[in-house]
Amino acid sequence: MELSFSSYKSEFDYLEDVYTKIMEYTFKHLKLKCEAIISVSIIDNKEIHQINKMYRNVDKETDVISFAFLDNDDEEKKNLKKKGALVDLGEIYISLPKAMDQAKEYGHSLERELDFLFLHGLLHLLGYDHMEKEDEIVMFNLQDEILTALGVTR
Repeated sequence: MELSFSSYKSEFDYLEDVYTKIMEYTFKHLKLKCEAIISVSIIDNKEIHQINKMYRNVDKETDVISFAFLDNDDEEKKNLKKKGALVDLGEIYISLPKAMDQAKEYGHSLERELDFLFLHGLLHLLGYDHMEKEDEIVMFNLQDEILTALGVTR
């Protein structure tokens, strides 16, 4: 697995190792065997606002945005379960200021919020969503299972 990581604040560079562990555990949990490539960027509110406006036509900042490269490619999705298949899953952008605000609002650590946002984005890259209530239940339960198994609690 390859995780390409960048952060506009160097004190958060340690997240590359944390996110790699979350990614590895998630793949094991979901029985995915491919060699995945993911890009993750920790950015500020201004940048995520611009991305949100440009690509989603939503004129405000958000906490996490994922760009899944497999969205409409069923053949590539099959490669997720093939050992050794190289699959470029996509890009995840996380707003550090938004994560800080949400951690305070929800009463848990910044680390927990950043881990949650990465996992949420990763699951979107893997095809999960929460547009319908049934899908939301599946995705959110999976997030809880994975974070709990990794010892990431509220």
